[in-house]
Amino acid sequence: MAALSEIRGPALEDEPGIGSLTLPGFLSEIAEKYPNNEALRWTDLAGIERSWTYTQLHEESLRVARALLATGVSRGTRVGLLVSNRPEWLFGMFGAAMAGAVTVALNTFSTRQELAYQLQQSDVELLIMEAAVASNDFVSIIFELCPALPSTPPGELLQDDLPFLRRVVCVDKAQCRPGLQDWDDFLAAGETIPVSIARSAAACSSPIDLGLVFFSSGSTAQPKAIQQTHRSAALQCWRFGQWYETDSSVRTWSANGFFWSGNFAMAFGSTLSVGGCLILQRYFDPDEAVKIFEREKISLAIAWPHQEARLKECPGWAGADLSALVYVDAELILATHPTINTTWRQPVGYGMTETFTFVTGCAGRLVSDGSHGPVLPGNIVRIVDPDTGVTLPMGETGEIIAKGPTLTPGYLKVPPEQLLDREGFIHTADAGYLTPDGNLSWKGRLGDIIKTGGANVSPTEIDATLMAHPAIQSVFSVGVPHETLGEIVVSCVLLREGQQLDEESVRKFARESLASYKVPRRVLFFTEEELPMTGSNKIRRPELRALAATRLETP
Repeated sequence: MAALSEIRGPALEDEPGIGSLTLPGFLSEIAEKYPNNEALRWTDLAGIERSWTYTQLHEESLRVARALLATGVSRGTRVGLLVSNRPEWLFGMFGAAMAGAVTVALNTFSTRQELAYQLQQSDVELLIMEAAVASNDFVSIIFELCPALPSTPPGELLQDDLPFLRRVVCVDKAQCRPGLQDWDDFLAAGETIPVSIARSAAACSSPIDLGLVFFSSGSTAQPKAIQQTHRSAALQCWRFGQWYETDSSVRTWSANGFFWSGNFAMAFGSTLSVGGCLILQRYFDPDEAVKIFEREKISLAIAWPHQEARLKECPGWAGADLSALVYVDAELILATHPTINTTWRQPVGYGMTETFTFVTGCAGRLVSDGSHGPVLPGNIVRIVDPDTGVTLPMGETGEIIAKGPTLTPGYLKVPPEQLLDREGFIHTADAGYLTPDGNLSWKGRLGDIIKTGGANVSPTEIDATLMAHPAIQSVFSVGVPHETLGEIVVSCVLLREGQQLDEESVRKFARESLASYKVPRRVLFFTEEELPMTGSNKIRRPELRALAATRLETP
């Protein structure tokens, strides 16, 4: 009888390199271990470079905890953070955790309607916000959402449809208006709370306490409010330091929002868990990022592939000295810079926001089979038939289901049975298989698998093949309905700036590596603006599929 596709990771209690599993405990441990190391660095809105040691990071977070306690925040209170990548995000998140509150990580790309939905869904009681981020004027938006704000004293009811919101704190003093509490005044109020009380509150936190709420990236009609525990966040932070194989000399650049769990775990884990320095950029600006890389001698840049492509297009790219960048995957765009010499491989893994990133994973150099690594301690991964739920034999492709210590307790205001099955597994709607040596191979979304002429084709495989073409920046393959084949493979291509290709050239390139039934029948070319993306830069494949079908129907 063939072995079944289920792998249980090692016991969680035997995992090496793991410290405290609460957020206050994590911060206390790194502050005690690396007190004088530079922890944070950024250039403020006035152009002044500022930095904080680990001791100072802990002290500033404690100040926020005292201020929150002074305003009446208590265990379980939801504190919204509408702040870009700047130090107040870390002070606010760690401070909220010390005070026993739950941080609601609000998306700074949100429109007025999206922000209103997030505030209502999460019942935020105290909001810490930035005045504006890029084109979003959050001061104006919050006054539109709460017209009574200017005349309502902090701590009182603001709006009928936001019945729990009592206070709005603005971190930008120059843009503060009546009705908003200035950040400095907010912190000053905390001076009435003894430090011992804040420390006691922090000591009361438990690994299984709720600590964070993230919103899904928007591939559904309304983003889900995903709850996460202290243990999930702390555990993954300790792990990412090991997976990146960094040490206290690492200087990490991050411009992607910490309101996405992946950026939270990658940035904080790869850097803070090992005593390195996190250099912040409020949001991604490629020209400024290249200057930061050179000025700050960045050794690790946490960037998505499309961002790397934009960095390479910057006027200052070619002449910049980026030799300090050593944690650069040798197969990605950054590694093509003439001053970078690297054999490093970025971590590999499989996971989602609901599992606070990886349930399988390891350092990139440890995987040579193209898989997404072994099952992590405490986790169980199964491959099941998506229609029957029956566990499939080892090696067969089916739906990935998982459970473990970083799995969300559930979505806010959604019954848990709508997310988890009777055994507590989350059904991911992802296709994959387990290898005999214990690794998981992800094949794509179940709904994305293309069924053409009776064969199952993974768009991920096609995309990876076409991405090897030097003129192609991004590619997303989808299945478009066809009368006789069921579906045909259509590859939607974004070319690099200044490059030209025609449809037949792309098909010819694909035929060099792919079986005939996997070669795209049609190739469509898109601009970056035309591609339907989520806020976290994931492709909306259902929308792209519909868009491709419409283009093919148009004479």
